[in-house]
Amino acid sequence: MPGSYYGDECCLNESQVCLRDCFRLLWVQHVYWTRMVIMGIAFDLPDLKQTTNRLLRNAPDFARVFCHFYGNEIASQFECLIREHLVIAAELVKAAKAGKSRAAADAERRWYENAEEIVCFLNDINPNWSVECMRDMWFTHLALTKEEAVATIKKDYDRSIRTFDKIEEEALMMADEFSNGIICQFDL
Repeated sequence: MPGSYYGDECCLNESQVCLRDCFRLLWVQHVYWTRMVIMGIAFDLPDLKQTTNRLLRNAPDFARVFCHFYGNEIASQFECLIREHLVIAAELVKAAKAGKSRAAADAERRWYENAEEIVCFLNDINPNWSVECMRDMWFTHLALTKEEAVATIKKDYDRSIRTFDKIEEEALMMADEFSNGIICQFDL
């Protein structure tokens, strides 16, 4: 696993396993609810509002975990950054579906700026989260999500599913990097 701090998986203690599983659940929820929102936008599904609300719940869920380690102020800042990440993604998909290329390009630019903000924020609070590694993961996450959305809008379902398989894998890697960094920083 790239950037792994665990070493041999059988050596994880109970706290480490719990933290890893928590971040894995959060990231899996992040990508699954994102996929459902993409599909809701692409196909004008009647549950789009409810699905979007559930996706946005991912931000405070992440914040609760961050609060345990970094306190309320940092958790709140991270929640805002993740919420912005999710809102911009929906804007991008809506603009792409509507064929508004200028609006889509603007949303994509802001999405990458937000990712860069997240990367720097994470590195500021935890030096185990290197800017290079985090940037690579976040930018890959964005590129794959965009690819999934484009494939879905174009009704290229095989490509959408193949891309989502990559998104799942990337989400688990991101989850492990989050937990690895905290484990190292706090000697869990």
